[in-house]
Amino acid sequence: MAITELVSLHGHLVDDGSLDRLEELFTADVVYDLTDFGQEPLSGVAAIREAAWALGAANPVAHHVTNVVVTALADGRVQIRSKGLGVKADGSCGSVSYDDTAVRTADGWRISHRKVSPRRTPLGGMTEPGQDQAHPTWS
Repeated sequence: MAITELVSLHGHLVDDGSLDRLEELFTADVVYDLTDFGQEPLSGVAAIREAAWALGAANPVAHHVTNVVVTALADGRVQIRSKGLGVKADGSCGSVSYDDTAVRTADGWRISHRKVSPRRTPLGGMTEPGQDQAHPTWS
């Protein structure tokens, strides 16, 4: 439950503009991978905060997270896969997949790695039965 709430809290904090609280979500050395959007990965909470402020009014007005699946790893970390919907001020929306790795810290669970991947094609890009499915790479 705490891990699902961690993932859910992201939308509330960002949508409220509470970027000063991102340490409640991420480890200090988090890697926020945006390479599927043509951007370099962000390293550290400060870089995530600065990127959000730089987007300004281009940020979604609402982040919704759903379909949260948590998988425990032998080393105590967890992998989290979820879907995100972002709603823009003009009413348009987009969908992403979040592939997260979380670790238990003295302050509770925190995301140490997040890969954000846009969802732009149906059926994961497969067009016919029997194609190999692409599986997420967990970090």
